[in-house]
Amino acid sequence: MHLTYRGKLEDHNPSTVFGWHERVGAFERLTPPWANVEIVSREGGIGEGGKVVLKIHRGPCNFRWLLRHCDYVKNRQFCDEQLSGPLGSWKHTHKFEPLGEEGTTLLDEIAIQLPLGRATTDLVAGFIKRELGRLFQFRYRRLFTDLARHAHYQAFPRLTVAITGSSGLVGRNLADFLTTGGHRVIRLVRDRRELGEGKAFWNPGEGEIDLKALAAADAVVNLAGASIADRRWTSARKRLIHDSRIQGTAMLAQAMGSLRDGPKVLISASAVGYYGDCLAECVDESSGQGSGFLAGVCGDWEEASRPAERAGLRVVNIRTGVVLSAAGGVLQRMFLPFVMGVGGRLGSGKQFLSWVDIDDLVAAIHHILMSDDLDGPINVTAPHPVTNVTFTSDLGSVLERPTVIPIPRLAITTIFGEMGREVLLGGQRVFPEKLTASGFQFFYERLEESLRFQLGRMKD
Repeated sequence: MHLTYRGKLEDHNPSTVFGWHERVGAFERLTPPWANVEIVSREGGIGEGGKVVLKIHRGPCNFRWLLRHCDYVKNRQFCDEQLSGPLGSWKHTHKFEPLGEEGTTLLDEIAIQLPLGRATTDLVAGFIKRELGRLFQFRYRRLFTDLARHAHYQAFPRLTVAITGSSGLVGRNLADFLTTGGHRVIRLVRDRRELGEGKAFWNPGEGEIDLKALAAADAVVNLAGASIADRRWTSARKRLIHDSRIQGTAMLAQAMGSLRDGPKVLISASAVGYYGDCLAECVDESSGQGSGFLAGVCGDWEEASRPAERAGLRVVNIRTGVVLSAAGGVLQRMFLPFVMGVGGRLGSGKQFLSWVDIDDLVAAIHHILMSDDLDGPINVTAPHPVTNVTFTSDLGSVLERPTVIPIPRLAITTIFGEMGREVLLGGQRVFPEKLTASGFQFFYERLEESLRFQLGRMKD
């Protein structure tokens, strides 16, 4: 079976596009969020003889796939072929051809031999064609947006950025985005056994941090914190949610402030929970702090960054909305019930949801890193918040499933308690005034656009 896919990038020449593919993080950026793929190991890059071992998860099954890179021609092509895995054979040739004076045509040519009898080949071949079609549609779109983001700042110096929470959903995506843009990333990790190239140790609970590694960074992005909505809030869980954010942020801010020649920028996560349950009221960065557990946590979280500000560093508190990605978070947890046709609105459905596509969130952090005039609280949410009813309807429409089974308010409060009341039944109608005023462009302003991209349901 031979398949060919074609993408066009009119503003980036083959040398630029090929160079992007050679950088660390390129494979991760090109892997769709719905594809459960784990890199087990890799040797070398995409050059001749490079190897990568993948672990592919499909429902209850998983298998290993060993690929070798070959037929490398600088700025023109590279290939990957199967050495062992689930297929009879596989060879994928990536070609980069000139398009006009400054563009690139991407040609992806794939030769596959299926290890099956004739009776089942047609069924499996149809499935592979559909899945590869979704994959390359996603790849070309993400490559276009990532290259556009980096091109906007191509004249700026490359940065060294330390990241806490780099194993989380946002941290992983941010690290891969930065390295494919030529920046250097230092991942702050809590387990000494994970230490290696590009990693440094910190332990907020014990007040330990590698100051030498921290001093090598130009900026720090602080994303660490225990998950908020994955379980019912007990007293112990609430302490963990609070302390996992405040302890690490305070230690980072104090450590950065103590360095003479250390990083000059701290971007520290916060959330739109800062505003409390706002009903239908419109809020922006000038709005005051609300009430409730999450509002209190966000207030303390932002206050913990003040030592860095007092030391003269640029400090930004990014108040993020619900992050949309099929690889994790709310959208991943909602996918199964909705695709089974048993999804529905929560409570009245009138509560507002301020959301942001993960690619726009990562790009916003990059924009803030590169913009010296941005500081203080900044809302990182799409410019069009929606009600829970609209979110439910749009998700059902994208998945082509009914959404007629509501979850009553009483059931939510009984099952989830305080967490259900604040996170699932409360809401904020937040607008990113400072971000848009600074010239940042959202690629996913509308909810349906983000859902289709993240779930691989884009229209032709």
